[in-house]
Amino acid sequence: MAIPKKTSRKPRKSRARVDESQRVRTIVDTLAKTYGDVTCALTHRNAFELLAATILSAQCTDERVNQQTPILFKAYPTPEKLAKAKTEDVEQIVKPLGFFRAKAANLMGMAKKLVEDYGGEIPQELEALITLPGVGRKTANVVLGTAYGIPSGVVVDTHVRRITNLLGLTTHSDPEKIETDLMSILPETEWIDFSHRLIHHGRRICIARRPKCTECPLLPVCPRVGLPPLENG
Repeated sequence: MAIPKKTSRKPRKSRARVDESQRVRTIVDTLAKTYGDVTCALTHRNAFELLAATILSAQCTDERVNQQTPILFKAYPTPEKLAKAKTEDVEQIVKPLGFFRAKAANLMGMAKKLVEDYGGEIPQELEALITLPGVGRKTANVVLGTAYGIPSGVVVDTHVRRITNLLGLTTHSDPEKIETDLMSILPETEWIDFSHRLIHHGRRICIARRPKCTECPLLPVCPRVGLPPLENG
């Protein structure tokens, strides 16, 4: 009696894994269709200005930062000039942005290190950027992605942290853990634009205290984690 030959079968992806991958793709595509080509809301003309503005944006709105940076950059248009500034002069400019002493110290420390270690140029490597005073992964990702088009990671601000949890894309509150989760499910080609679009989404529709869920293009694929059920289902 002939023994039937064993047929090799390719391992199949679980249905749940396939469905989740499709859901993520739908989220990415919907944001792209809704917001198109969006970019950082911080006003800047070069990488140095973007770096300084992003440092100043900590615990502050982009709108308020944009009001003060023209004054800052008129007085100190280069790292070399900022490195030689008087501390009290820089503090006076950034005072309306909160935590002004720490922010002024970070700005001047950043400028001095750029001059001393990088010839006044903004490095294009994340590892180098995060050695600058006041610069963490978020700021480094903003500069590399926006100024140089380098997808070094995913920017995680308050909007991205909140909305990715609502969407069920992460269960973490720590920005670095959220970034790791997002980098594992998003194509690298989407790392830069995904954050920009989600930030716009958080400002226009998925507003923290009053999310407009019934107007949201992501509602069909959003589990609304942590939110009460919609009144009409």
